[in-house]
Parts: sequence; C-alpha cells; structure tokens
Amino acid sequence: MAEMSVTNTTASLQSFPKSPLCSLSTTKFNSSYHPSPIVSPIPRFCLISKYNSFRFSASVVKAASPSHANTKDPMLPPYNVLITGGSKGIGYALAKEFLKAGDNVLICSRSDERVVSALDRLRVETGKQHVWGTKCDVREGDDVKNLVAFAKEKLKYIDIWINNAGSNAYSFKPLAEASDEDLIQVVTTNTLGLMICCREAINLMQNQPRGGHIFNIDGAGSDGRPTPRFAA
Repeated sequence: MAEMSVTNTTASLQSFPKSPLCSLSTTKFNSSYHPSPIVSPIPRFCLISKYNSFRFSASVVKAASPSHANTKDPMLPPYNVLITGGSKGIGYALAKEFLKAGDNVLICSRSDERVVSALDRLRVETGKQHVWGTKCDVREGDDVKNLVAFAKEKLKYIDIWINNAGSNAYSFKPLAEASDEDLIQVVTTNTLGLMICCREAINLMQNQPRGGHIFNIDGAGSDGRPTPRFAA
C-alpha cells in the first residue's frame, strides 16, 4: 500500500522552495486575476476574495511506496505538474506561473475547445512550449485513468498533482430552487471527482521513485464563513 500523510499546508508548500505555490508573484497575480486580493505572508500564498468569501488554499497528500522508502529520488525542480480544471481561472493562473518558473505542465478540462485555447494562450503569454493538455471529466473514472496514461506518455511521471476542477453547476440559485441535475453535478464533480483523482494520483505516485504530492484546492466556505448561493 502507499504511505499517505496529510500534511500542514504551509510546511508542505515550503518544501517546494522554487515553486509558484510558495513564490507566486502576488502583486502581479492579484492585479491580473482579481481586483480585491488578500495576501498571506507565510508562505507567499495568495488568498483571493471579491466579497471576502473565497479563500485560495490547499490540503496536501504525500504519496510514497514502501518499496521506494529508502531509495526515493530527491524531488528537485523543474517539476512535472498536472492541474485539473486548468483551462481557466485559478487553474490557468497556476499553470502560467509554473511555466514561468520553468516547470513542465499538463492541464485538463471537460472541453476540448477550452483545452486547445488555453494551451495556445499559455504558450504565447509565457513563451514556453513545455505544456500539454487533454480532455478529462473528473467525474468519470475512465477519463481520469486516460489522463494518467496521457501524463505518463508526455511527462513519464508527475511530481505535483493539483485537484483544482470544481463546479457550482453555473448556478447561484438558493438551495431550495436548485434542480436535481445541478445538485448532482456539484456533488459528483467536487466530491466524487476529487476522490477519483486522488485515487488515481496515489496509484501513480506510489510507483514513482520520486513519490509525489497532491494538492487539493478548496474555495468558498473553506474557512467556515457563510457563502450564500455560492458553496455547497
């Protein structure tokens, strides 16, 4: 079995000294992606809020195989990074920062068109070509397995897997007005999709000499404050 440990976010981020996860240029990020930022000073990790209701943070899972316990290769940059929901928003911003740091990046989205568009923009905006993408619906186990196969084909291994994909079903209705379809989309994407991705990432990383880290991005409601019509 894989050895799994959920680690303090701040300490874990500091294990990536040259990674955008802890050296993100918050001034540029904030001005580019959000008009009303909140910045956490230790580590340099961006918290973003329009109405003081959205927190950009992450829980971390470290996966390692016992067979590699005494022979694990050091995890040094450049990193191979996989980002779900990487075609827009925070996922896209992270992809851009990792590319600028010299890392290799793979993104996915449920839409082929959004993947192609994001790849074109990332290559133009960063001047970097080491970025790949594919269609993947994180709610579908076969899709995520295909994502892993694609990642192994392009990058051989993944150091950092960022579970960023999420959905509010594109609806801001009160819960009492939400349709069955909307509720199913939210839960299957944000809960089931996350669990499927973690499972496949762990299965991948436990067979890698370098091991790996899984970052689970959370957002609205993560700090316990109410977020009406936004978080489920």
